[in-house]
Amino acid sequence: MKFDVVVVGLGHAGCEAALATARMGLSTLGVTLRTDRSAVMSCNPAIGGTAKGHLVRELDALGGEMGRVADQAGTHFKTLNESKGPAVRATRVLCDRDAYAQGMQEVLRRQERLTLHEGHVARLEVEGGRVVGVTLADGTTVTAQAVILTTGTFLGALMHVGEQQRAGGRLGDDAAEGLSLSLRALGFQLARFKTGTPPRLARESIHYARCEPQPGDAGVRPFSLRTERTRPFPSRAQLLCHITFTGEATHALLRQNLHRSPLHTGEITGRGPRYCPSLEDKVVRFAQRTRHQVFLEPEGADSPLVYPAGLSTSLPADVQEAFLRTIPGLEEVQVLRYGYAVEYDYAPPTQLRATLETRSVRGLYFAGQLNGTSGYEEAAFQGLMAGINAGLQLQGAEPLILGRHEAHGAVLLDELVSRGVDEPFRMLTSRSEHRLRLREGNADLRLRGHGERVGLVSRAEGAQARARGAAVRAEMERLRHNGRASRLKQPGVDYEGAVEGDESRPELPGDVREEVEVELKYEGYIAQQDRVLARERGGWDGCAIPAGTCFEAISGLSREAAQKLLQHRPLTVAHARRIPGVTSAAISLLLIHLRRGTVPASG
Repeated sequence: MKFDVVVVGLGHAGCEAALATARMGLSTLGVTLRTDRSAVMSCNPAIGGTAKGHLVRELDALGGEMGRVADQAGTHFKTLNESKGPAVRATRVLCDRDAYAQGMQEVLRRQERLTLHEGHVARLEVEGGRVVGVTLADGTTVTAQAVILTTGTFLGALMHVGEQQRAGGRLGDDAAEGLSLSLRALGFQLARFKTGTPPRLARESIHYARCEPQPGDAGVRPFSLRTERTRPFPSRAQLLCHITFTGEATHALLRQNLHRSPLHTGEITGRGPRYCPSLEDKVVRFAQRTRHQVFLEPEGADSPLVYPAGLSTSLPADVQEAFLRTIPGLEEVQVLRYGYAVEYDYAPPTQLRATLETRSVRGLYFAGQLNGTSGYEEAAFQGLMAGINAGLQLQGAEPLILGRHEAHGAVLLDELVSRGVDEPFRMLTSRSEHRLRLREGNADLRLRGHGERVGLVSRAEGAQARARGAAVRAEMERLRHNGRASRLKQPGVDYEGAVEGDESRPELPGDVREEVEVELKYEGYIAQQDRVLARERGGWDGCAIPAGTCFEAISGLSREAAQKLLQHRPLTVAHARRIPGVTSAAISLLLIHLRRGTVPASG
């Protein structure tokens, strides 16, 4: 078989990567163990959340697919941080688990130039430092100019339930074994991480009257700009979620059984996610807490399963049943699937370029949990960007490297390749120094132009974003001119209040009015933020570092800093500043040479 691009794995990263390259006109092969398991939501049945909702909107603005499929499968829409500023407000959509996977699978099947193949990649084929294809476990060789690895939690994967272990990347699926050996043989460093999932509960066995109801929001807005607005939205019946809590009895039982947890017996050596710890971890790390929140989320209108968010565990089955029945509403609960942990290989992402291409093998790209991230949204954004950059390289075009001021997704990628990870990485709005600019509501204004340039956003869609941006700027200028901008900046005054009695007020769409209000209210804070950043960086962070810089020859630079700079080969001063081990003093020395134009070049 011969293709332009091979995408290995069709989870959330792989789906976006494969769709991107195929839509850019490249023949693409998507290899996965089972096509009917593509885009399966292995853990929680939700898309979005704090910072993650921003990533989905950004992905959509660039031409990705996750937001549109989530809109179609959504059963419970919620805006998080509603009482806080627009910069941290985020959309979260609970989905019908089966509908989401089936919806994405249908998109994959319909996509021109994309071929799906069930199989197992055993080896990467590399010649002269460049990938030339893959060999499948059955001996089939597939030639390709680019390969994108999106192996998720399947690489060397081991599942744990109490004392029991078995190979597998998730329940019902095998592990990917040979690929780890192939990567190590090529000189790639691999390490181990861990993730987990809670038990699944029988909906009919839950006493909801003992729990707190949590309805979704009314008047919700779709994730995707491409979701058809002519049809009723949401298109699915909206489901009610509930909240309950663990208690002292739960925690006492967990403490009594820590000796049976593979996390605490040393059977699991991989580090788990800080922001989504297992329940047994919570009890140990937050011993002062008397209770922990549990969200009961139905997995679909016709599904018998309920997902208890907050109860991730790898304790034995009998302990899981016992502690569940100490929780209000779950006293007689039936467990349909027990929770488990998965330990898997990942490749420290400092081995990557900013494009997500590996430094040592040209044409080979890594995306998703293989890079040490956690979460569907982080994976999907990486998959999209890896696909875009693989496509651009094969087309002989310049890569797409977003600036940290342009997208939370850019911050995600920059943090990965510059700093690396020592625990599963989760995107947070607090990671971005430009977070006041990077809001859900202006993702299209920031990024649709990039999507249009690479061919994933149509001209009509690009024109739509430009027209909206022009309308926002024109109305802001009009309000400044007539003095109503000052009124709008006052606490408690919204756009409608500011323009009350304004006879020259134009008729504007709701999304334009909202953006005008936010931009004017935030502009003073943004200006202050920019001044602080300018003082900190002296305006030199965007300065390019010559590709052939000989860091060892910079007088006064420590050996450690020179080695770190040599290892990462930063493109800009901003990139160099974020490399662990590169001190402020080292940056100062580098800046002196850049300003003077005396940066030493390699021989």
